[in-house]
Amino acid sequence: MDKKIRLLQVIPRLDVGGAETGCKDIAKFVANQSYFSGILCSGGEQIKKIDQSKVKIFRFPVQSKNLFIIFFNIFIILFIILFYKINIIHVRSRAPAWSCYFASKILRISLVSTFHGTYNFSNSLKKFYNSVMLRGDVVIAGSKFIFDHIKINYNYKKTISFIPRGIDTNFFSPKNPKVEQSNIVRSRWDVLNSDFIILLPGRLTFWKGQFFFLNTLLFLKQEKLLNNIKAIIIGDDQGRTEYKEYLLNFIRHHQLDNDVKIISHEVSMPSAYNACDLVLSASIEPEAFGRVAVEAQAMEKPILASNIGGSNETIIDGQTGFLFKSDDEKDLAKMIIEISKKDKNFLKKLGEKGRVNVINNYTVEQMCSKTLEIYKSLV
Repeated sequence: MDKKIRLLQVIPRLDVGGAETGCKDIAKFVANQSYFSGILCSGGEQIKKIDQSKVKIFRFPVQSKNLFIIFFNIFIILFIILFYKINIIHVRSRAPAWSCYFASKILRISLVSTFHGTYNFSNSLKKFYNSVMLRGDVVIAGSKFIFDHIKINYNYKKTISFIPRGIDTNFFSPKNPKVEQSNIVRSRWDVLNSDFIILLPGRLTFWKGQFFFLNTLLFLKQEKLLNNIKAIIIGDDQGRTEYKEYLLNFIRHHQLDNDVKIISHEVSMPSAYNACDLVLSASIEPEAFGRVAVEAQAMEKPILASNIGGSNETIIDGQTGFLFKSDDEKDLAKMIIEISKKDKNFLKKLGEKGRVNVINNYTVEQMCSKTLEIYKSLV
């Protein structure tokens, strides 16, 4: 008889993001297999989306990088392990990973880590701090880009488990009955049905490329190429109010008010994807995976992304989406104009191929099943 999995996942917060969504999906999947599933975090919006009758939520300040709190959290984790008979810890961030590492060593239980980003490793101290993510029994890379990053930059000789992140293809589906009609969403955005709408989703932070995109739109306007092209930027500033205000000032100063809108939150992202003509991922730094590119393909929408990081592997250039030269405004502008002029049937077929690509490679069921196999091998 198989030993029962009793899982504790540890993440700083359960806000919106790829790591957080993956954590939530795994927690739900494990609980549905009749195993104990718990999450230790400091809070977050996504807690509202978790059935707490199935998944146990523990709230402590595990987001802190304060050495005293990291040390104190060791004892919190030890207590949770002992009281709830945890036999696997899965950690997803560096600060709590140090607490989990020592707790797992003291009680000799299995530790799994998912390497969610490239992190800053500009000096030896930073690199040592990051290295905790490689000290567990199993290290998971969510993309080939991260897999190669670990091998090259950390000279890591042990086996890395490559498990691509996945999305809910029933939720992100043009056939989802809850997806609003495009004309309803466009009316809410105050744009015309005849406009060619570019959607740039993602939290408001410089490396996600919102400012880079605004400069591209300004270039197109100066060249008198915007015509019926309109842009919608959707993203929470997550406290970066100065950056958001900087973007708004740029829009006002260059009289782009009629060409681009910044929306803090959209109730239904599938509806937002459904309402646009082109989805853009303009990150100027590599995405570890890049959920936007995968979500767009699942919604059968053309995706245009910078040719760095995870987008290089999730998008088949010219077949399921398009890639442009990273941080090159003129190349992005050229691609936008080219795509806006393409035949609608071509873009429709490209979108359909994109969904097939996602279903074959990037579903939440595949991600969760492969992760569960790792848990089973450890207990």
